[in-house]
Amino acid sequence: MARKEDGKVRYAEVIDANRELNILHSLKSYKPPFQILRNYHLVDNGVEPEATIVLRAGGREVHEADTGVGPVDALANALKKALKPAFPFISDVRLIDYAARIHETRSGTKATVAVTLLLGDGEKIWKVSELSQNINQASFLALVGAYEFAIVQRKGRKKR
Repeated sequence: MARKEDGKVRYAEVIDANRELNILHSLKSYKPPFQILRNYHLVDNGVEPEATIVLRAGGREVHEADTGVGPVDALANALKKALKPAFPFISDVRLIDYAARIHETRSGTKATVAVTLLLGDGEKIWKVSELSQNINQASFLALVGAYEFAIVQRKGRKKR
């Protein structure tokens, strides 16, 4: 069902995952479903980028690598591959839209980049944004938030 918002027709509600996660992270009782143990490693030869990550999920440490058609795709693939054993439903999460823009223009190539992701799992759609001077780092942080939100909201649905 369509609804009007800000003069535009909206066909689906887009959840602000940053806001939801900020609220959860402010609670002493909240425990994230996974923890990044070391920063990602990215090798981009211009043809087939490869990303490696190390995280803790489901009570075990996972070290995974994967490739992609670009560095962000490689990061997403490695992260999903590492999370899938503990959270099999993560394979249902799809990237709908990716946007990166210069957040401030005076710094040239040192400018802060804002990355915004729109993701969905077939039932819900959510948005995550992150800032960094490194577009890959901003993309990785947004992916981490997006997958954390996917896991938290799926667990919330099961409780109902």
